[in-house]
Amino acid sequence: MGQERKRIVVTGIGVLSPVGLSKETLWDSLYRGKSGAAPITYFDTEGFSTRFACELKGYNAEDYLDSKSASRMDPYSQYAVIAAEQALKDSGLDLSSIDPARIGVVHGSGTGGMTIHDKQMRVFLDRGPRRISPFFIPMLIPDIAAGQISMRNKLMGPNYATASACATSLHAIIDAWMLMQLDMADYMVCGGSEAAITPMSVGGFNAAKALSTYNEFPEKASRPYDRDRDGFVMGEGAGSLILETLESARSRGAKIYGELAGVGASADAHHLTAPHPEGAGALYSMKSALEKAGITPDEIDYVNTHGTSTPLGDIAELKAIKKLLDNHAYKVSISATKSMTGHLLGAAGVVESIACLLAMENQLVPPTINIENLDPEVDLDVTPNKPKERKIEHVLNNGFGFGGHNATLIFRKI
Repeated sequence: MGQERKRIVVTGIGVLSPVGLSKETLWDSLYRGKSGAAPITYFDTEGFSTRFACELKGYNAEDYLDSKSASRMDPYSQYAVIAAEQALKDSGLDLSSIDPARIGVVHGSGTGGMTIHDKQMRVFLDRGPRRISPFFIPMLIPDIAAGQISMRNKLMGPNYATASACATSLHAIIDAWMLMQLDMADYMVCGGSEAAITPMSVGGFNAAKALSTYNEFPEKASRPYDRDRDGFVMGEGAGSLILETLESARSRGAKIYGELAGVGASADAHHLTAPHPEGAGALYSMKSALEKAGITPDEIDYVNTHGTSTPLGDIAELKAIKKLLDNHAYKVSISATKSMTGHLLGAAGVVESIACLLAMENQLVPPTINIENLDPEVDLDVTPNKPKERKIEHVLNNGFGFGGHNATLIFRKI
């Protein structure tokens, strides 16, 4: 980039998750190994192969937004705005003292406004095209959450969305980091949101044979690394991080959750939905992040894996981790917090990054729950069922998406 790389840190966190509507409640649930899975309440699931998901519990839009604003946002945008405003508040930034052109937003979604899509499709089929809402398109498109965050908070810096399926929010954070390295912003709001627990989305993932069908015991269905795992559990929610330089954060006495020390991205170039069986693309992404962080493999203490609870994906990622870390792979702590939150699709990466930052803060590895019969192919420490205290200086977080998109972040304790 022609100049010394900036040290960029996280100073604000906001999150809405199926196991907590704040960073405090999220961490409490992760520590206790609480599952967010339960029968779907948003629609009648008769005839669906999967009848459960990880919905937000206790969420009411008007607890956060005025009724007019809420009515003009798809839930995915509502979640985004709320998480971003939580993060801005948590950061302690005084927006009135910042040039609005120097604070930007990169916020993504894997699917965009699936709720408004399903509702307006029914309007079209029942009542015809003239009855489609004029707000349909502005509520549907996956960039509108980023626009809503900027408009509500008068943030005039770079503003756009990323869309790379389940790697979306990690790519948003990477892009925010790059924009700051290019001196296009001094502060960034970044993350992702998803609200895809809808008939078409659940039905579509069922058609692709991607979702667990363990309807009898939904709280046990998300079981990464268990021999009997049968697919992921859909979740919803949003996460947001505030990035600024280490110098800025220290000068204003801000709380620093950690440094975003390394970023990596790659493609599998292999298959529409299946991962490369040896984790080749994931390995490239992780190697890049290590190089950017300027650390050696044996400095990684904790890996929050993509770990979706799919038969192929879980093992491919572990193979890549073993290739990356060599013998150190057997000393590192690994966990898949999707076992508790479910898979938040485009919001998964940022929520798991928040889990990583809170793990560093608490020097505690959250567990992978629901491991009853460990897959014989798993020979690493995947932190089964109980949290583990350990020294954590560097954490690595992976996210992979349909299409072969891979992204990796490394956070360093400050």
